[in-house]
Amino acid sequence: MAVYTEVSDDELAAFVDSYGLGELMSYKGIAEGVENTNYMVRTSQDSFILTLYEKRVAHADLPFFLTLMEHLAARGLPSPTPVRDRDGRNLRRLAGRPAALITFREGFWVRRPSPAHCAALGESLAQLHMAGTDFAMTRANALSLDGWEKLNETIGRDAERVMPGLSDLMAGELELLSRAWPAALPEGVIHGDLFPDNVFFLGQRISGLIDFYFACNDMLAYDIAICLNAWCFETPKEFNITKAKAMLDAYGRIRALTGAEYDALPLLARGAALRFLLTRVHDWLHTAPSTFVKPHDPTAYLDRLRFHQGVETARGYELEAPA
Repeated sequence: MAVYTEVSDDELAAFVDSYGLGELMSYKGIAEGVENTNYMVRTSQDSFILTLYEKRVAHADLPFFLTLMEHLAARGLPSPTPVRDRDGRNLRRLAGRPAALITFREGFWVRRPSPAHCAALGESLAQLHMAGTDFAMTRANALSLDGWEKLNETIGRDAERVMPGLSDLMAGELELLSRAWPAALPEGVIHGDLFPDNVFFLGQRISGLIDFYFACNDMLAYDIAICLNAWCFETPKEFNITKAKAMLDAYGRIRALTGAEYDALPLLARGAALRFLLTRVHDWLHTAPSTFVKPHDPTAYLDRLRFHQGVETARGYELEAPA
């Protein structure tokens, strides 16, 4: 279970009382998630998610994440909303950790997304990008090229323990992307981690976009590339064109891609695949068994990377260029 920090009954009851949300009725740890400690908290008024931010999240970035969630919710996005206590604070401390109480969104994440789910995701992603245009705060992407290079240095030759030849493969890909990474594409607020388990559905309608703790400012089309990797592969080697078209068409009805963004998709998809390959290799090598968290298999993103290496233009995905 991904509960790194235990909270006592008395501590939590006093914490909840400071929000004026009624009496604490029950709470339990949430097994999913690897970054922070999460509890489902039920009071006499409603249900909430309590998040305690662990060391992997830069605490200085928390005001950006929490204020962004408030901003998106105010503009109609199905984002969980940080609750403010009686003194107007949306960020507190509990059990020695920064902590926030966040509204609970009903729904479930889909293990095998259909084209309809991908279309709903594309529409919501475009709405998120549009809603972020007037968000005043900024945060650089700590997991762009510079971050990938630092991660690769940390991993070093230990990558050979995952698969022989992996060190040279990642180094070569980093060198290529450093030379060719796109510039001057439209930028704004991106989610940066919009995997299926961060999107809740009720039927085929999205009821919640969660886990904004990789959100930052970067190229909007890079966020699309992350989603193409996360949503549009049936297996790590089998790209589903129908799902990709459904996602891109729905996105384009809200925010049209530029020609330059369309042309950059293969390279952005390679970069997104490398980003998650690097973080998964790092976690595979450095996650202690005592944390009860099973790291993701890195080879799934190695297969995706190899697929994208064989695509020279966006037409290789059979995606139509913007009109």
